[in-house]
Amino acid sequence: MTTKTSELLAVAAPRTVAVVQGISDDQLSRPTPCPDYSVRDLLNHVYDVVVNFQEPARKRKVDWSAKTDHLTEGWRDRFAAEAARLVEAWADPATVEGISSGMGLPQETIGDMALTDLTVHAWDLARATDQHLAVEPEVLAALHGFMDRMGDTGQQMGAFAEPVPTTPDATDLDRLLGRTGRNPTWRP
Repeated sequence: MTTKTSELLAVAAPRTVAVVQGISDDQLSRPTPCPDYSVRDLLNHVYDVVVNFQEPARKRKVDWSAKTDHLTEGWRDRFAAEAARLVEAWADPATVEGISSGMGLPQETIGDMALTDLTVHAWDLARATDQHLAVEPEVLAALHGFMDRMGDTGQQMGAFAEPVPTTPDATDLDRLLGRTGRNPTWRP
């Protein structure tokens, strides 16, 4: 079985995994479009994303307070395995039913949050490490829908920075990045 959430995560996760696996150890101290995060910091955050967003799929609360350095021996392969587990965790149709006990939001919205973090931070990491990230149209459409519903709330809660204006000819990805407070032209 699959859900819309797991299908979208299944499309996005391999792209993120490829970016993560393309990061060399000598790039870990580079800055990212997230001003408070180096590549290492953001990798640890994205690792937490793929692990922690498995819990709401199982209708369990998430403890985001643990700050673990995941970048130990074999971290790239472990990240790939956890990303696959994230996709699998959201495949049961029951995962998208109801309200999250930990966050008080619809389960489907929690899945969209995972997809947003996975995709946008993959772009952050790709840009910081001179890689390219292609995002499929169905993922972009879902993320724009999420931002339509939750963008203002996310900004008020500090998840997104002030939107960055984009040009009329901006790509769907650039418009999404601008909506999340990123400058699509950012370079290290």
